[in-house]
Amino acid sequence: MKFTEMPYERVDFEQIKKEFGELMQAFDAAGSGEEQFEIHKKYYELTGHAQTLFTIAEIRHDIDTTDEFYEGERKYYDEMLPAFQNMVVAYSTKLYNSPYRSYLEEKIGKVAFKNIELAMKSVDQKILPLMQEENAIQTEYNKLLATAQIPWEGEILNLSLMTPYLHNADRNVRKAAWEKYTAFFEKNVEQFDDLYDRLVKNRTKQGEQMGHENYLPLGYARMQRNCYSRSDIAAFRKQVREDFVPFVEELHDRRRVRLGLDKLSYIDEGVYFTQGNPKPVGTPEQILAAGRKMYNELSPETAEFMNFMCDNELFDVLGRKTKKTGGYMTFLPDYKAPFIFANFNGTSGDADVITHECGHAFQGFVAASDPIREHSDITMETAETHSMSMEFFTEPWMNLLFGERAKDYVDMHYEDSIMFIPYGTMVDEFQDIAYSNPGLTPAQRRGVWRDLERQYKPHLDYSGNAYLESGGFWQKQHHIYDCPLYYIDYCIAQTNALQYKAWMDRDYKEAWNSYLKLCRLSASDFFFGLMDQVGLDNPFEDGCLKHVVRNLREKI
Repeated sequence: MKFTEMPYERVDFEQIKKEFGELMQAFDAAGSGEEQFEIHKKYYELTGHAQTLFTIAEIRHDIDTTDEFYEGERKYYDEMLPAFQNMVVAYSTKLYNSPYRSYLEEKIGKVAFKNIELAMKSVDQKILPLMQEENAIQTEYNKLLATAQIPWEGEILNLSLMTPYLHNADRNVRKAAWEKYTAFFEKNVEQFDDLYDRLVKNRTKQGEQMGHENYLPLGYARMQRNCYSRSDIAAFRKQVREDFVPFVEELHDRRRVRLGLDKLSYIDEGVYFTQGNPKPVGTPEQILAAGRKMYNELSPETAEFMNFMCDNELFDVLGRKTKKTGGYMTFLPDYKAPFIFANFNGTSGDADVITHECGHAFQGFVAASDPIREHSDITMETAETHSMSMEFFTEPWMNLLFGERAKDYVDMHYEDSIMFIPYGTMVDEFQDIAYSNPGLTPAQRRGVWRDLERQYKPHLDYSGNAYLESGGFWQKQHHIYDCPLYYIDYCIAQTNALQYKAWMDRDYKEAWNSYLKLCRLSASDFFFGLMDQVGLDNPFEDGCLKHVVRNLREKI
């Protein structure tokens, strides 16, 4: 069914509560694991239908943040979803404590039960008001970003539509664009500071009410860190600082030479060629058509996926002034349908949507045939491995998207993928410090960010931009506000994607078969087990990044 034809009605949570009660009564009365599993299938139907409806509402709100009806629906779900999460946890607790657990565990898997254990530590009736408040603050932040109005050459543009000018071939244009862009954040810096301060304090209270010293243990449980810990991530960050940052700084210096500059400025970040970065060829419709051709040629599985997506209009990718910034893939369980939301803006990022977000969507499409819903409950470092690796597997078709500049794009994407890891790791360390020290003032937080930039991106020079020099860059990174602790996942996944890149250069078919296996395995095993099954080195193992850097040096 086409997305525009999907019916919507507001989820009646009183009715949901009644049905959950009946479900749990029946579950308690069941006399065997077989009976409980049949009841569990009804749980799939109940939660899947509710998730479909509030996901439709979320997408339609994000497509036009000024739509009054869906703005009302968004506010309704901000208030009601914490209670829904609590119902899910209450039911899952019965599943977890079932006298027939051994049978259920055999059907659903050990990962699912570990995730239930983490979910039980993530939500409680006593913190529902705080969760509702957290949702409302996040919505306030996203609305502030979405309603940015930046005067540019006689037009009024939003943040997404400014992106092409931030990476323009002409340094004077870039400088002017960055000044306009950061002027919006500088003008609203007190509001951005206040929003994050309120979020840190809110989340800290949630952590304290759940019996923790701060938010971090609660945040780790919510991120389903089911086989590694905070200390493992700290060790990964140490690998990045020691083994990766020096190599990446060499790449930035190569980029400086290529651009013919004596010194790199912040306005040169993300710029790779004197003639400008390669841009996709054609209209948004032509880009989607090129993507359809690409996936039809890549494999039978990707052909089936992409034809389904296009035939059912499961993309909304055109940048518009009232649209939410950013991009994502989400899933509509009733229709077994992924949906891709993005903001095309005429840059190479448009191609990334057809590779990165389609990596997420392809895995969701493949996993939808699995009758065990819990197997779709993948952790984020695995999810991002699917998407970031797909960016590399689609390289042979970049001529469809970039024409004569296909090689420029492939080279740029390769360097950019490597350069991302220090930044993403820095985002994680910033959040770790912020939640370990919730009493920091906004100015102190900005100071922490600037200090981390000097460690992870020492080439950065913000001369002439007081806002960025004071440590404000992070306020544009919506994950820090919206998805606490969700960013190191990208770095772990990028490590995997770079391994796949090296593998596909040696043997494309063998690497693709491993990737396809990873997509099909979904969440049937823990992350460490998945890596072992598909033949990838575990990024958490000491020396993994050193080995990756050695391969990268040989390639470059």
